[in-house]
Amino acid sequence: MAPQIIPRKEHGISRKQVSPNALRTLYRLYASGFIAHLVGGCVRDLLLARTPKDFDIATNATPGQIKRLFRNCFLIGRRFRLAHLHFQNEILEVSTFRRAVGPSDDAEGMPANRPSRHAKDEDGMILVDNVFGTPEEDALRRDFTINALAYNIADSSVIDYSTGLSDLKERLIRPLGDPRVRFTEDPVRMLRAVRFAASHEFVIEAAAWESIRELSPTIYRASPARLYEEIQKLFLLGSARQAFCLLKQSGLLAALFPGLDRWLNGNGRRLALLEANLEWLDRFRFTVGPPSPALFFAGLFGPGLEEAAPGRRRGGIPTHQALDDACTAFMEELSRTICIPGRVGGRLRAILALQYSLHRMPPRRPASIVGRPEFGEALAYLRLAAETERTSSTSLEWWNAFLAGPSAPASLSGTPTGETSGKRRRRRRRRRRRPRTAG
Repeated sequence: MAPQIIPRKEHGISRKQVSPNALRTLYRLYASGFIAHLVGGCVRDLLLARTPKDFDIATNATPGQIKRLFRNCFLIGRRFRLAHLHFQNEILEVSTFRRAVGPSDDAEGMPANRPSRHAKDEDGMILVDNVFGTPEEDALRRDFTINALAYNIADSSVIDYSTGLSDLKERLIRPLGDPRVRFTEDPVRMLRAVRFAASHEFVIEAAAWESIRELSPTIYRASPARLYEEIQKLFLLGSARQAFCLLKQSGLLAALFPGLDRWLNGNGRRLALLEANLEWLDRFRFTVGPPSPALFFAGLFGPGLEEAAPGRRRGGIPTHQALDDACTAFMEELSRTICIPGRVGGRLRAILALQYSLHRMPPRRPASIVGRPEFGEALAYLRLAAETERTSSTSLEWWNAFLAGPSAPASLSGTPTGETSGKRRRRRRRRRRRPRTAG
């Protein structure tokens, strides 16, 4: 099928909407005789009159040629070389056009440290995806039709290599090709479908939705580190509640968070509680800023961990130790699917552990509690619990009054909820006296 080319007059993209750094990069590539396209999500968002969070560029220039053109270029990646162009306030990703590979493709010339000499494993998951191709081949190897659009800097036209434009109008998420094959090749595409459906208020095509429900248990085949990155994109961009509902309906929630799914176990009260927490985090995202990963995981896992802690208080084990044991067991199980960094897991524990001090009325040494590095996130979690009516608002009102009053530390007076200065006053060193000498 020949690509559909939409001239400048018939689409709504203006170069004023494109990052100046991206425009300069596109023009330099074009002036040097190369094809240069804006590709992927930025074209989709520009057509939807949304502000793209980044601008990706694809070209027929090889990584070495890109490196010679731009002094601010750094080549990254082992499986496939990408060019990162570093500007003062932005990093642009420039890739060479690729094509999809088949099981029988020869791996000659590929990196020697790749996992196999075959393009796919025995289950159909892609292992090698680093063969140069044409602009059309590059577009058709992407995940969904709405992401297979390109903006050509040569004539400011939009190129549609599939049914992306019509699917945008219908607000439909449709995989390129057989959904079952595409989700088997890369299980993370199932999470991306859920993310786009939640963030853009689109509908997933019926055949694709059935494939996701069938293949959701295979999500574990993606690397735990990559799943952690996708979870952040899924939940921290302002559509956490809708994403959670789609994960629950598709079976992906049980595959990603088995402990959380067992805790829910069809309990309507617990499900409503988590949905209220996620809705609060979405509001936090638009009023204060993106919640930290630790605060998000506290909102998602905190209620279950706080319920599990009392059951571990056998033989007089202190409350803090029981909570720590519950967190350890939960994180150990979770690490089999998602690799949460140790610093994030440690911060999650600290947020939950500090709740006991925040609820104590009157608290002991409140100025010392305010100086702790996790205080801002712990206070935000206390606000979450109070505003979702899970706990009384008495403690929150006391802390708000303390932070606004004259008894608060000077460096923290007037600090917004959820933020702390983090600066501590340096203690002066005591000067040692010289010993007196005789006479």
